[in-house]
Amino acid sequence: MSNMQNFKKSLLTTLLSVSVVASVATLSGCSKPTSVENQAGAVTTDYLNRDVRDDVFYFVMPDRFENGDTSNDMGSKTIEISSGGFDPTSNGHYHGGDLPGLINKLDYLKGMGITAIWLTPIMRNQAVQGDSSGYHGYWTLDFTEIDPHLGTNADLKNLIDTAHSKGIKIFFDIITNHTADVIKYEECHREATKQFSTSEQLCPYVSLADKAAGKGYTPYVNQDEKNLKTPAWLNDPKYYNNQGDSTWQGENSIYGDFMGLDDLNTKDPEVIQGFIDIYNNIIRKFKPDGFRIDTVKHVDMVFWQQFTPAIIDFANEQGIPNFFVFGEVYSEDARQLSRFTTDGKIPSVLDFHLQLAVKNVFGRGKATSELNDLFELDHLYNDEDSSADYLMNFVSNHDMGRFAYYMREAFPDASEQEQLARVKLANAFMFFARGIPVIYYGEEQGFVGEGGDKGARENMKPSKVEQYNRIDLLGTDKTTADDNFDQTHPLYIAFKEFADVYQAYPELRRGEQQVLSYGNEAGVFALSRTLDDEQSIVIFNSSTEAQSVSDIDLGGKKVVFGELNGDGNVKSIAGLSFVILK
Repeated sequence: MSNMQNFKKSLLTTLLSVSVVASVATLSGCSKPTSVENQAGAVTTDYLNRDVRDDVFYFVMPDRFENGDTSNDMGSKTIEISSGGFDPTSNGHYHGGDLPGLINKLDYLKGMGITAIWLTPIMRNQAVQGDSSGYHGYWTLDFTEIDPHLGTNADLKNLIDTAHSKGIKIFFDIITNHTADVIKYEECHREATKQFSTSEQLCPYVSLADKAAGKGYTPYVNQDEKNLKTPAWLNDPKYYNNQGDSTWQGENSIYGDFMGLDDLNTKDPEVIQGFIDIYNNIIRKFKPDGFRIDTVKHVDMVFWQQFTPAIIDFANEQGIPNFFVFGEVYSEDARQLSRFTTDGKIPSVLDFHLQLAVKNVFGRGKATSELNDLFELDHLYNDEDSSADYLMNFVSNHDMGRFAYYMREAFPDASEQEQLARVKLANAFMFFARGIPVIYYGEEQGFVGEGGDKGARENMKPSKVEQYNRIDLLGTDKTTADDNFDQTHPLYIAFKEFADVYQAYPELRRGEQQVLSYGNEAGVFALSRTLDDEQSIVIFNSSTEAQSVSDIDLGGKKVVFGELNGDGNVKSIAGLSFVILK
């Protein structure tokens, strides 16, 4: 039998030839799996016992998703500080999305292959600070109940129960670095016209040395704000660093106030135990499937070394055997990222290094060697309870912005077909390289945004924000002024197909990865995923031109590729496409 015949016999599928024309190609005699359930090694719907490496995550900001209960749009009816802040025309205020709305859209997410939902923080916030609101959830006052703009504790339990009934996990975004800004300083807040800002330092940072020499700030709390926080111990300024505003450099990255937010002294044993108790109570009460931890690198390492093992052990005791924790270490340096999965005992982190490499290679046309450089550092994550297989892969998020925005900046004259192809290719890499895929809400509807932070937090439900509505979306004639839950959108369809294949073949989820080919310019990047006797090869072409792939050395064995539709010994990969071969 010829090499070409052997090749065709062993070929499982050519998945989604994501070319400039964004076509879908399947080779003769081969078919893409039509459902996960009928495949050997398929992902189980048993959410409780499912390995997190079998999950496809969806990261959602509930306020910007779907409004299921308009009666809660203004927040609390009894607690003034958690009331108001609703302005659907402003990109910095509440828009009315809530947990009942998310419940209504669970089938939309399940239809795309989503098996885990990560929510931005949902505990009760200070509704308004400065000129914006706590729609994002990062200004927590009460760690025992959800923000009334999003619903009730009963709504949260209903969301979790309903999601679990559909085989979908729910992950909470949690905060230990800071609380809402309640503590003020005599030296810079008294008589000041502005007391909170997300754009400037109002109280310059005081160093540890200066504080020790008696040159620090004098904290105070206004009389009517002395008991705003829950649990009650959080109201005492002695548990905070009180050193002024961080610039996120040097020691103030740990000890400074994050944009004025009250920065906790996270090396204090009482603070460590206090937060262990807080989140153990949340686990006991709501039974989430895991946590994403905010602002990890701004917290003392000793905190993570005690906190993370304690809450995982407690979750296991509560009957959650696969409770999973991953952190946000906002850094593109794998050496810094990996410190927190090894020394810090956090099982996983969001892979900001991968996000940068994907943006550069698929969104800016840089050399595919950047992807190899990324994986060359994977060994840094290895220890007894973590490895690169558990890293959280993403290409867009609520802080850095959307891949499509940066891609469009780099290629302003690219056709919509090319732009769609690049978005598909970037997300395919996120799925099929080592790690766990995380889709940022709205990606599947062609959202582009206008940069990071507020610029990337558009509505899925009809938007009234002018800045969002004027942006041309990919793959549709709609704008964000329309309802954007279209299950026929080409990106929704593509992501569903990615998820189907990812969830059907274990080596694509858990297989050992080996880089096979890369170069010093845009073009071919190939890798293999091997698990036991099963192996798949994934080949990406980041160039707009078709590329040829000669023999690939795979652990001493030569794998000879033929033309997609020919008989030669060279395989041609269309521009901006990828194939998966078995």
